[in-house]
Amino acid sequence: MQDEELLRYSRQIMLPEMDVAGQQALLDASVLIVGMGGLGSPAAMYLAAAGVGHLLLADDDKVDLSNLQRQIVHGQDSLGLPKVHSAAQTLRRLNPHVRITTLQQRLSEAELDALLPGVNLILDACDNFSTRFALNAASVRHRVPLVSGAAIRMEGQVTVFDPRQSSSPCYQCLYRQGDDEQASCARNGVMAPVVGIIGAVQAMEAIKLLAGVGEPLTGRLLLLDAATMQWRSLRLPRDPACPVCAAAAGAAADLRY
Repeated sequence: MQDEELLRYSRQIMLPEMDVAGQQALLDASVLIVGMGGLGSPAAMYLAAAGVGHLLLADDDKVDLSNLQRQIVHGQDSLGLPKVHSAAQTLRRLNPHVRITTLQQRLSEAELDALLPGVNLILDACDNFSTRFALNAASVRHRVPLVSGAAIRMEGQVTVFDPRQSSSPCYQCLYRQGDDEQASCARNGVMAPVVGIIGAVQAMEAIKLLAGVGEPLTGRLLLLDAATMQWRSLRLPRDPACPVCAAAAGAAADLRY
């Protein structure tokens, strides 16, 4: 770590649970962020500022005027640009030491399988169930932790799925294939700071997992009601009949015997 980096990250390094070792873990880490919208914007900005060494940004959309109310990684001069390119510009201004890889596409199963061996964590900031299910399945296949966030209207939720832990649930323990695709911000609206709050919590959970500090939200679902500014934490158990993580655990057990 260079002197400039020691100064840049000094307020994190002075935390006893973080220290130089935790900061070095961030610098050595690669994180795949899927979705450069309302959730991905603050999450990516905090991870870049905190010193995560390599951020892979995936999104196939372009910046639209209606995005600017909440997608703070983009600005007026970004209109019409691919979101990943607009976000990369902002993140490089925040921290030129962070390596940025832009993926202007929806990632297929084959592309996820090619990417994940080189990734330490997935941050799900997308806005559709089909992509969420694909990310979850890839997370389980490759045993890569998945930080999941969602926000709509004045509500939000965050949790962590960690397939490295035998007791951890996965996304499909919480939602089933065919759940309502109509639940989107475009159809229902969203209050701007709500996505900022949830995206920031996602960044915090990612940092905890990468640096090995604190207690991640694995097995817990954190729910925000911004209208009353109340948080609830619910236990999220693993579904023994889950078609994704239970099936994967069964296959792994078969291989051992």
